[in-house]
Amino acid sequence: MSSLHAGLTDASAWLKRFAPAIPKDGMVLDLAAGSGRHSIYLAKLGYCVLAVDRDFSALEPLEDYSIEIALLDLEGEKWPLQNRQFSGIVVSNYLYRPYLDLLPEMLLEGGVLIYETFAHGNAEFGKPSNPHFLLNPGELLSLADRHGLQVLAYEDIYVDRPKPARIQRICAVKGSLKGRIPLQFVG
Repeated sequence: MSSLHAGLTDASAWLKRFAPAIPKDGMVLDLAAGSGRHSIYLAKLGYCVLAVDRDFSALEPLEDYSIEIALLDLEGEKWPLQNRQFSGIVVSNYLYRPYLDLLPEMLLEGGVLIYETFAHGNAEFGKPSNPHFLLNPGELLSLADRHGLQVLAYEDIYVDRPKPARIQRICAVKGSLKGRIPLQFVG
């Protein structure tokens, strides 16, 4: 497990807040799942979850939660999740731009993208500091706009927990928000 994920055992407050927006039918993709903290949280809420990462040792404990596990290279020459569709996609502390625009296309109608990772300005607080791993200002909003996603919430902020960092995060829905039941947010 990378040092960026070390010590992270509880689901993020952002995921906890917006997980109820994900439709219960279909599967939720936890992309670059790391230790599986988000996969476990979603599975406990009753979602069918596919946890994808390249490190089996980190994902092995997920077998106890009836979570589907896929060991995949998410940065290879070919996108390994081609033609898959999900009711939700969750990404935390991971960015690989060559395939970023594929994520909204993988959402089913009404599906929810919950994405949060480090943003421009994080170098001031430590790693990651490489611009290839930091979102540019408004990058997630631009992603949503390019793919016609409806933004439920967006932030580009400084946080002090679990460590000081500059992060950007979004919760967006594929399709219309009309007729959706208002959410009761946790947190």
